[in-house]
Amino acid sequence: MSSLEPKPRALLRWIVGYGRADFAADLLAGATTAVLLVPQAMAYAMLAGLPPIAGLYAALAPPLIYAVLGTSRRLAVGPVALDSLLTAAALAPLANGDVATYVAAASALAILAGAFQAVTGALRLGFVVNFLSLPVLRGFTSAAAILIIASQLGPLLGLKLPSSALWPLLVALAEQLRAVHGPTVALGVGAVLALVGLGKFRGKALLVVVLATVAGYAFALDARGLALLGPVPSGLPAPTWPAVDRELLLGLAPAAGLIALISFMEAFSSGLAVARRGEVVEPDQELLALGFANMAAGLVRGYPIAGGLSRTAVNAQAGARSPLAGVVSAALVALTLVLFAPLLATLPRAVLSAIIVVAVARLVDVAFVRELRRTRPRELVPLAITFATTLALGVGLGLAFGVGASLLLFVLRTTRPHTAVLGRLPGTQVYRNVLRFPDAETVPGVVIIRLDAPLYFANATYLIDEIRRRIAAEKARAVVVDAGGVHDIDVSALANLRDFLGELRRHGIELYVADLKGPVRDVLARSGFTAELGPDRFSFTAHEAVQRASGDQAPTPDARATQAWP
Repeated sequence: MSSLEPKPRALLRWIVGYGRADFAADLLAGATTAVLLVPQAMAYAMLAGLPPIAGLYAALAPPLIYAVLGTSRRLAVGPVALDSLLTAAALAPLANGDVATYVAAASALAILAGAFQAVTGALRLGFVVNFLSLPVLRGFTSAAAILIIASQLGPLLGLKLPSSALWPLLVALAEQLRAVHGPTVALGVGAVLALVGLGKFRGKALLVVVLATVAGYAFALDARGLALLGPVPSGLPAPTWPAVDRELLLGLAPAAGLIALISFMEAFSSGLAVARRGEVVEPDQELLALGFANMAAGLVRGYPIAGGLSRTAVNAQAGARSPLAGVVSAALVALTLVLFAPLLATLPRAVLSAIIVVAVARLVDVAFVRELRRTRPRELVPLAITFATTLALGVGLGLAFGVGASLLLFVLRTTRPHTAVLGRLPGTQVYRNVLRFPDAETVPGVVIIRLDAPLYFANATYLIDEIRRRIAAEKARAVVVDAGGVHDIDVSALANLRDFLGELRRHGIELYVADLKGPVRDVLARSGFTAELGPDRFSFTAHEAVQRASGDQAPTPDARATQAWP
């Protein structure tokens, strides 16, 4: 079997032991989620710059594919706000061109993003999820939410505003303020208030859509200057390859890679959020499932999809027990396309914009910023950089700057790692940081210092300088290094350590090492450093090393202390 072929274990995971009670629960959950999916899918397609019908197309095939390949029992896949914004940004150069080309490009984008995900999953590279830290992700999603809300000001105010960037949009808004269309504003604000006022009622979006569609027909709202959806084709889409040329396909590749990463992050985190005890969401298998689901969306004239948190939460709360609930939702979307699509022609576009605004407003996570300020203020830096650059430069560059800032801060932290001078807690053999435990007892003439990071080329000089400074401050004749936090050492750090040992010996200062990890012991032994320092200078515990350094214990070689252990 090829590594790219679907793995049956994902299907078998939920279908084994599946019974009538499970099916009944999935029917109810699928129907409940479909009530939210239908209006959201149309609204998000409009956010992507596509005809609303494209959102319904994108909600058809992906749940079926995910049901076969996915590992989350409750993830609801389909159109989501972030992917829609990224799609609009990627296709911005085509926005004023031929509609058919734009739609085909969106489908090609889904296929490309899906191919990236499938290949990444097949190569078992799901760990890429770790390269987006939570502050970067929250900064990105908060800025993206603001961009999404800003992009809907045009439909909500009855204006034609550019949606490619924030600043041109605001400038155009200022220039057109006098042209704001009162009835459109009234309907849009009313829809927002209704959606907010209905609180947790799951069918609120569908209810607002139905009422607005009826009002659009009964009161001929288009004659009053309100923009309506217009004719909506009925029936199911036939699978087809999007008609795009090679040049356009290559031009979409960078955006497809970004969408592949973001949609995977969103889907994976959503799946984890609703996983119950004992359920495992496998990142590599999720990449495969989302990859094939995205490709399926592209082949039926849809656009990139993911697993959205809001619909996934509704699906879980409604009692979904397997991905079959998503299949039920897709079936109801198909029913809508076959029976009710023409009725949507009188739906005001301002109502879809209201649905988008209410749905994405929760992504502006002020509470997380407060929590970060209280617990880890330094991590506000990558969040702020991501937030600001996403607003100023767009979603692609904003995320890149955020990841870069996060990695830079990580490197800087490892070059200036934490160290601590230790003392013995009275009546014990336990050694702790003297700054946190003022009653900890130090040993005259002996500096006990703990290193809390691996030793490598970028931090070795700093750490050795820290030891040197402590020795000078205490006028010590011996130093004990508690190396419990040193889990790795590279050749550059080893060379620095060997030079430092020579320096200590020239000044008559003894070096002792405690609690060294097995892999590091192996490196020191193979390099000859263990023999150079002396096997008797290695101890299992800081207390034993201090006893030797202070002369309370004879420095006898301990073979075990220089050998590796797991």
